[in-house]
Amino acid sequence: MHMRSQLRRSTMRQVRYTCRMGRTKPTVSDDYVVGLTDGEGCFHVNMGIFPAYRSGIRIQMHFHLKMQEKDRQLLEKVRNTLSCGAVYFQKEKRQNHAQCYRYTVSSQQDILNKIIPFFEKNTLQSTTKQKSFKAFCKIARLVQKGEHLKKSGIDKIRLLKSTMNQKTVGLA
Repeated sequence: MHMRSQLRRSTMRQVRYTCRMGRTKPTVSDDYVVGLTDGEGCFHVNMGIFPAYRSGIRIQMHFHLKMQEKDRQLLEKVRNTLSCGAVYFQKEKRQNHAQCYRYTVSSQQDILNKIIPFFEKNTLQSTTKQKSFKAFCKIARLVQKGEHLKKSGIDKIRLLKSTMNQKTVGLA
């Protein structure tokens, strides 16, 4: 009896392990990620006063995609495709706006090692988004080199940031 119990547990562990290891997560194509980013994505740099930092400024870099609540599974597929980041609920407080989910990558390592290489390989189509991405890359590389610890580096980052996420004004 004891031997059978151990055998059953061992077999169950093996089955669970195989299922966990053999399961593939649903993904989307690289082109889909690019198109979604062109329409709903944002490369964002946050600069905040933070006295504990040598330069007095904390630089945080983020990649975001935001979609309606009903499209949460698509964001999870994007997360699986890019192998980083998190999907979370973002409560919408504005009237006449649907509740949303946001996919966010904030890890500096993931931005440098996954997000930037992905979009360097898979070119964005929107010129406005391309411009923001190029500035985002330059900022990431400045931070990687430690330039954000100096006033001159902060000034460069501030200038690059000012060129990002600018809305184009359409002709009436």
